[in-house]
Amino acid sequence: MRNNTMIIGIAGPSASGKTLLANTIVRELGSDQVVVITEDSYYKDQKDITFEERARINYDHPDSFDHELFTQHLKALQNGETVLVPQYDFTQHVRSSTFREIGKHTIIVLEGILLFFEPKLRDIMDIRIFMDTPLDICLLRRLQRDIVERERSFDSVLQQYIDTVRPMYFQFIEPSKRYADIIVPRGGENRIAIEMIKAKMRELLVSN
Repeated sequence: MRNNTMIIGIAGPSASGKTLLANTIVRELGSDQVVVITEDSYYKDQKDITFEERARINYDHPDSFDHELFTQHLKALQNGETVLVPQYDFTQHVRSSTFREIGKHTIIVLEGILLFFEPKLRDIMDIRIFMDTPLDICLLRRLQRDIVERERSFDSVLQQYIDTVRPMYFQFIEPSKRYADIIVPRGGENRIAIEMIKAKMRELLVSN
């Protein structure tokens, strides 16, 4: 932990409950000293290629993320600086023109599928949490999310899952579980895990 800033990473397969866990913890803590940053914000900008080419990119591969910028921003936040976090348009596969301004916080909660893959990013975290949710549950959640929120067809979501999501899980995400300090089963509604993490975070908030 640097400069009294704690960074907590929540990784795991797509639609495993990472966002739910992160947002539940932050909401229940009720502190403006805690902020969530998603790895999805750091997808590389694909505006220089056609939409058809963008749609064929493997977004579950580490190369699709700008982990270098992500790491730079986290180090800046640890040093008390303010950063402009990119915002990503999932319907067009490009970064939007808007940014999210984030300043110094006591606790930064990260969530994303490949947080533990990149050593420089992984090593900056004080606590690493892995969501160990069954893949069939993840697929059902992903179908619901991508069809409703990202305006994709059932067939396209299922084909992407078969072609890239599932293979990349076994190649990159599942092996990264060995770097976790805490493994959380049953998704983002695991109350025991939520209370344990909140208790640790409260300790830091009180000490500051």
